[in-house]
Amino acid sequence: MAIKTLTFGCRLNAYEGEVVKREAEAAGLDQLEGGAVIINTCAVTGEAVRQAKQSIRRARREQPDARIIVTGCAAQINPDDFGDMDEVDLVIGNEDKLKASSYRALPEFGVNQFEKVRVNDIFEVTENAPHMVDSIEGRTRAFVQVQNGCDHRCTFCIIPYGRGQSRSVPIGGIIDQVTRLTDNGYSEIVLTGVDLTSFGPDLPGKPSLGVLVQKILAQVPSLERLRLSSIDSIEADEALFDAIASEQRLMPHFHLSLQHGDDMILKRMKRRHLREHSIEFCRTVRDLRPDASFGADIIAGFPTETEAMFENAISIIDDCGLARVHAFPFSPREGTPAAKMPQLDRALIKDRAARLRAKAASAWQQHLEKFNGTVQTVLFEKDGIGRTQDFTPVSIEGSPARAGAIATVQILNNDGERLIGCHEAPVAAQ
Repeated sequence: MAIKTLTFGCRLNAYEGEVVKREAEAAGLDQLEGGAVIINTCAVTGEAVRQAKQSIRRARREQPDARIIVTGCAAQINPDDFGDMDEVDLVIGNEDKLKASSYRALPEFGVNQFEKVRVNDIFEVTENAPHMVDSIEGRTRAFVQVQNGCDHRCTFCIIPYGRGQSRSVPIGGIIDQVTRLTDNGYSEIVLTGVDLTSFGPDLPGKPSLGVLVQKILAQVPSLERLRLSSIDSIEADEALFDAIASEQRLMPHFHLSLQHGDDMILKRMKRRHLREHSIEFCRTVRDLRPDASFGADIIAGFPTETEAMFENAISIIDDCGLARVHAFPFSPREGTPAAKMPQLDRALIKDRAARLRAKAASAWQQHLEKFNGTVQTVLFEKDGIGRTQDFTPVSIEGSPARAGAIATVQILNNDGERLIGCHEAPVAAQ
């Protein structure tokens, strides 16, 4: 029987999901008569945890004889919540999920006398060894982990307790992984981590994220596109700015961990940047790379947020020139300082989140309209969908190229959600 993996949450979890499947197969779980289902959970919101539990119950209904194993951030933070579920056979921690030995210890089906919850202290993990994968299932761009964990303690965030302290993957291992995936046909690599811009200080020589980017592009010349996942702009280093200015293979899309636009709320969130820092970062990058676009995460309804403070969250969309905004209604996470702060009424939070989403939709429409009549370089995905260099989605009319190919596309118009384009000749032979 095949191993089924269900991964929730971030790109790092998606990358680790490939490692999980490989290690579980090495442990022989694919030989189990009833099969196995591994749920790789996310803990960033209460909704993410709810969805994971819902999937566990569904998996048991659909595969009553399968072994159900739960891991990931939610399992690391609240292991007993999942261990108490009758549907679950085993709960393992975020670090142990990457080891075949963790799955070999799976007890016989129906045996009750065993240690069901096997979650160790994640803060005891001090290194981040590279894990090689050959592909990312169902993806035309591949994720590569360069960092894990977080040393910061934003008052709303529970993730450090699921990931532990910040630790970097050695540069040699990263380049080996990028080379392997590029050799296997991936045209675009996305660097990912929990706190990506904190990469490097725990490694010999203390390299920065910018140095890593420069080394990858220099040592893997066959790589056509390199992309960064979410970054903390206050940690951007000079080498990264140099790469933005000079390396056309570094994609001009930057998703910022912004969270808010009001200085007092940012301080209460225990963020390390203020409003002007974010505006200045976007201005600097746009000067270096005029084709750059920006996205950001913004939370509506954080505790103590006044209407004036919320208006600052709205207005930073224009002040930074954001094209994409992931708008989140504040949701308290048990165990975080923000959960103990004076909470706003849920109806007010819902209303502000809706207003934030409306402003985000308007900004997105303005972004799409800039492309009408232009020619863009697009990485083709499945079903005639592709992404421009700044990650704008394009629906391609006519005969699309194969998934994973890069080609030029004439942009005709947009439908309010994505661009509409016509397939042109490939930029280079694929």
